Amino acid sequence: MRRAGPALLVTCAAVAAVTALSTLAAPPARAQGGVPGGEDGLGHCTGTAPVVCHFDVTPGTYRVRVLLGGGAVAGSTSVTAETRRAMLAETPNAPGETVRRSFTVDVRDPEGEPTGAIGTPGLDLTFGGAAPQLASVRVERVRTPQILLAGDSTVCDQAAEPYTGWGQQLPQYLTDRVSVANYADSGEGSQSFRDNPALFPALRSRIHHGDLVLVQLAHNDKQTDRETYRANLTAMIEGVRAEGGRPVLVTPIVRRWFNADGTLDNGTALLVNGLGVDLPAEMRTLAAEHNTPLVDLTALTRARVEELGPEGSKALYLYDEKRDNTHTSVRGATEYAGLVLAELRTLGLLAPRAVR
Repeated sequence: MRRAGPALLVTCAAVAAVTALSTLAAPPARAQGGVPGGEDGLGHCTGTAPVVCHFDVTPGTYRVRVLLGGGAVAGSTSVTAETRRAMLAETPNAPGETVRRSFTVDVRDPEGEPTGAIGTPGLDLTFGGAAPQLASVRVERVRTPQILLAGDSTVCDQAAEPYTGWGQQLPQYLTDRVSVANYADSGEGSQSFRDNPALFPALRSRIHHGDLVLVQLAHNDKQTDRETYRANLTAMIEGVRAEGGRPVLVTPIVRRWFNADGTLDNGTALLVNGLGVDLPAEMRTLAAEHNTPLVDLTALTRARVEELGPEGSKALYLYDEKRDNTHTSVRGATEYAGLVLAELRTLGLLAPRAVR
């Protein structure tokens, strides 16, 4: 899976837009040494709003280069890949204008949560937005630095709307110089994530020298004692380093659980578990003890939720849809992914060229 291969170059004068889509009658792309051949990629795309493309490739990391726009009217295009991963935020173009963008996609089986449904083999791209226009697409297999994610349902690639994990929204902030491999899985605590072969062992096998591994595990450690929690996180820190990776501890996002005074100063909101273990505090202590970078997402999300207040913060979570004060909406996941990205930059863990 580390081999580089021939690229798929798509160049077409026709523009896939809300008003029209030129779909060429080409057979499905076939894997040749793990990479599709040189067929016209728009022949693998259908629809107008959204435009959906499928490429028959094997698991691996793929750089996607797209040319957006070119239509007679203004366009505005966003891109998702695989299980609703946000690859490109809404990108406008003026009438006749074209815009070049690129990003990398981690193609794996299963394509979403590691213990979830397999999904569709190959690479799936969806070009949506207010007025999507797709003029060309190029796909090539590459090897890039990675950000690997270990976490729970607040981080994972959620299959079903309206649920959205912040790891699902992180790729849109990154250039094609880095890829995101999201191994977060719903319902996992530090022990189950460490033990399940599909989770930490599988993630560990993917680590290359210098890769970042972000670990946010706490929401499901409701009855985990302090010693066990610390031992699990320590084992993951050491395991990542043994493979040449760079572990980063990420304290959990807060629950939207307000006190009467409009603050989140309570154990439910701040992830103090049923045994009285202050899980974010333990992560902070471990980070210091093991000289491990820390993204204090608990503090950052607390500040944001308290800033918006009891009413305004509902939009960050699924309160209106599900009366859910733990899981985030698309807006909340997008904001929280932005907070993680900003901290990684502040810590000097991401090169400027890796950030869009």
